[in-house]
Amino acid sequence: MTTDRWIPAPQEAPAQQTAGPAEESGVRRKVTAATAVGNFVEWFDSGAYAIMSATLAGLFFPQYDATAALLATWAVFAGGFIARPLGAAFFGRYGDRIGRNRMLALSVLCMSGSTFLIGLLPGYATLGITAPVLLFVLRTVQGFSTGGEYTGAAAFIMEYAPEGRRARYASVVPLTVGLASVAGAMTGLALTSSLDEAALNSWGWRIPFLLAGPLGLIGLYLRSRIQDTPVFRAMEKRDAVHKAPLRDAWRVCRRQVLTLFGYSITNAIGYYLMSSYMIAYMSEEVGYSKAEAMLTSVVAMLAYSAACPLMAAASDRFGRKPMLLVACGGFAVATLPAFWLIGTGLPGAVVGATVLAVLVAVIGTSNVPAMVEMFPGQLRASGSAIGYTAAYVLFGGTAPFVATGVVSLAGSPLAPGFYLMIVAAVSALVVLFSFRETVHLPLTRTTVLEK
Repeated sequence: MTTDRWIPAPQEAPAQQTAGPAEESGVRRKVTAATAVGNFVEWFDSGAYAIMSATLAGLFFPQYDATAALLATWAVFAGGFIARPLGAAFFGRYGDRIGRNRMLALSVLCMSGSTFLIGLLPGYATLGITAPVLLFVLRTVQGFSTGGEYTGAAAFIMEYAPEGRRARYASVVPLTVGLASVAGAMTGLALTSSLDEAALNSWGWRIPFLLAGPLGLIGLYLRSRIQDTPVFRAMEKRDAVHKAPLRDAWRVCRRQVLTLFGYSITNAIGYYLMSSYMIAYMSEEVGYSKAEAMLTSVVAMLAYSAACPLMAAASDRFGRKPMLLVACGGFAVATLPAFWLIGTGLPGAVVGATVLAVLVAVIGTSNVPAMVEMFPGQLRASGSAIGYTAAYVLFGGTAPFVATGVVSLAGSPLAPGFYLMIVAAVSALVVLFSFRETVHLPLTRTTVLEK
């Protein structure tokens, strides 16, 4: 039997979602644009590091061992995820106390600034050990910013979305992640195809990072011109904003946080193996050229982007739980064949990477609305940030490092496939036995849902 437990609040939330600006299509278009552009900027910046991972390995670490240098590069990448819990705590609390739009404006400013500074860094040959230390520090600032971006953007756009179309509106968040990755990969492809190795190592690698400056200003401008969501404004009017939302989210929404973590680990590993790791995997482990690896990444991310609105529509129609189960089951069955295809030649690599990309779209477009819907309005940004970010810190950020390590230990390029399959099976059990359907839950509620 399912019951609802009230969380302490000065007043009860209204039964229906706040009307007014959220009902106007013009406002929704502006909200969608602000969410899309800002999220695109954040993830283009974050992806810039992954795009140039192999090049950065040669510039910021001593080259005694090529595999060790690449592992060190991925370790710095994973190190950025260490700051994600701090960012999630800060931005989640900020979003629940001060507002969703202010949180998102600050996050894009932090991300674009740190990424721009990476583009100005001298390498190991100039600064010695100071170079990778500075790279780690700036990557940490990137991770801090990312800690609240994805979940904050999801809450922001969904609290403006009409009933019955939440997943379709929320799909803007994973969709722009995909488009940012495509833009980043195409930038990398253009640079590696048009520049010789000397020019790429000298100045070409800096271009994706330096683009963060103007892109960040655009995102900041758009986000600063949108008023906060109807849900948050209604909470402010009722004086129902919690003073310690982070603490309260863990205290009263622990089951939701753990459930979100349990299925988000597959989303995290699947995304980072398909995007960040794939270029280095194909060029370093399987033997493709960098241009072929980046071309495969572009095609896969285009497939992911195209699948996002379709899978979101299915989520609105069939519910979050069935789609999450389809995704986890798909990963458990299809991951190993996909990695096998990647090793058979460029056409097979494109097919294999595309299979993984579509599965990531299936899980991502239900994960985003579900993590917003499962938490009450007063604790939404904090609760979703804790569960989702923890999964990405422990499993997403370490995915490229673990995958590179298991290939080296097992001596098989199929090893990352086994890793993802096992994790997907665990997530399927979490969804099956712990996840409660959220598609029909009101976003204005102040109740914590229990089984």
